[in-house]
Amino acid sequence: MKRSEINQAIRDMEGLIDKHGFKLPPFCHWTVEDWAEKDHEYDEIRDNMLGWDITDFGMGDFHKLGFALITLRNGNQNNPKYKKVYAEKLLMLKEGQKAPMHFHRKKSEDIINRGGGTLKIHVYQDDGKGALSQEDVSVSTDGRTYFVPAGTGIVLEPGESLTLWPHQYHDFEVVEGTGDVLIGEVSMCNDDHLDNCFYEELGRFPKIEEDEPIYRLLCNEYPKMTSTYGSNNT
Repeated sequence: MKRSEINQAIRDMEGLIDKHGFKLPPFCHWTVEDWAEKDHEYDEIRDNMLGWDITDFGMGDFHKLGFALITLRNGNQNNPKYKKVYAEKLLMLKEGQKAPMHFHRKKSEDIINRGGGTLKIHVYQDDGKGALSQEDVSVSTDGRTYFVPAGTGIVLEPGESLTLWPHQYHDFEVVEGTGDVLIGEVSMCNDDHLDNCFYEELGRFPKIEEDEPIYRLLCNEYPKMTSTYGSNNT
């Protein structure tokens, strides 16, 4: 992706968040210069990849396949320093965009339509070999549990949610004509390195062409701290 595309996606998401009255934590507004001054007091943000995350899944067509998201809070199952057992994200899916079919090996999550258009999530069960099972899928939506045929698109209007369990394949798209969607995610700890399984082989973080200055650093771009000053490990 071009840096200009990433910058614009962040600005678009900031606008959608503003429109729906959601307030972001301070670190979401930090500049490159701000980050240069942040010491080990902020390791939780670095280590658990909090903050902005824009991806085209390595396919080079963000407006069709990809999304913008912010990890607001997250624990770390691989580091006993961090005790949180939960995570929270905010995502923007623009009309015409899709997020690809995938499941999580360990993470269960609630996907919530926080405002805007109508979200559709197609669901399948993993067949145990990484393929899409054709068996009916158990679905939980806002306290209702029921079964649907494999591949059913669960429609979520603003305020509605869907619970997704480990090894339950899902994708995201916006119902045509309804507008961009602000999506909330409340889940177990998030681990993008080990827990995601995509139906098709895809990348996770984009290769970036630097065509303009950085507006906000992405969660995998924070400068490393070389000093131990302020660290809990000292």
